Amino acid sequence: MSSSIKLNFNMATLTNPRNGKAVKGKSKTLAPGIDLTAMVDLAFLLITFFMLTTSLSKMNAMEIAKPVNSNESIDLAESRTMTILLGKNNQAAYYMGEPGKAVMHQTDLSGIQKQITQNKKIVAQKYHNDASKFMIVIIKPTSGSNYKNFVDIMDEVHIGSIQSYFIDDKNILEQEKVFMKQRGI
Repeated sequence: MSSSIKLNFNMATLTNPRNGKAVKGKSKTLAPGIDLTAMVDLAFLLITFFMLTTSLSKMNAMEIAKPVNSNESIDLAESRTMTILLGKNNQAAYYMGEPGKAVMHQTDLSGIQKQITQNKKIVAQKYHNDASKFMIVIIKPTSGSNYKNFVDIMDEVHIGSIQSYFIDDKNILEQEKVFMKQRGI
């Protein structure tokens, strides 16, 4: 005997209809009806409660102010400056100090936070934790890097509490290009 369940949306009841065949010698029994009005009310109350009490996550945006093109150069203390070059395949090159004299290193973007933290500690120790002598980071995205890499490095700079950073995508030096080409970055 097959039966189907129908929902009656007018009264919010559940009925179980019988098939139309009569069985000899048996009386027809009525199927019990289940009133679901209270269940529907409770469901809508719960939905309304959770919609009104939860808060949607807000977008966290970092403000980046990039100045208008200027021919003015900025003198930075080499002993406090870390330069990070973003390359392809989620790779980066970094160095502390002056470009021609510093030793350049290669790392993937997952390891750059460790390097930022180490160099920040070195700068703090060198200047005896003088608050005015903080580390400066120069970020140089190259043509091989992608937008996700740039966002990731900005997140790492923010996590590392870097007070001052610069974005320079125009002035990639020749020795930086050579290093990145040799390493395939």
